[in-house]
Amino acid sequence: MITAYLAGISSGYEGEDIEVRYSIYSEDEFVCKDSVFIDYKKPAAVGGFSLLALLKKLEEYSGEEIAVIVNDAALNEIVRGTSTTRNKDVLKMASMLKKKLGEFSPEIEIKDISQDKAGLAKWDEELK
Repeated sequence: MITAYLAGISSGYEGEDIEVRYSIYSEDEFVCKDSVFIDYKKPAAVGGFSLLALLKKLEEYSGEEIAVIVNDAALNEIVRGTSTTRNKDVLKMASMLKKKLGEFSPEIEIKDISQDKAGLAKWDEELK
C-alpha cells in the first residue's frame, strides 16, 4: 500500500506561487519527499491543485492501493462530491480532479485528518 502525505500552501500575497509538499511511503518504507512550486491559484482551489500535482507523481503506482493523507476538510468534501460551493474556479478544479482520480484503479482513498490530533502530529512531522 502506498501512503502519501500532502500539504498545499498558498502564499499571503496574490500572484505568488503555491508550494506543494508531499512525502510518499510504500509499505511504511520511505520512497521520496519533495516540495514543488506551481503557478498561482486562488486560495480556495489550492488543495485541489496540490492533489493534482501529487497524482502526477503517483501515476507510476497506479494499480496499487493508495491513501493520501491531507489536513483539508474542504478538499475531502470536493472529492466526495458533497461540497456546496458555487465558486467557478473550485468547480473547474473539482472536474479536473475527478477525471484524474478516475484514471487510477483501484480508487485512491483521500483521508482528512483535521479532527485527529495524533494523525495531525504525524502528518506535520512527515511534511517538515
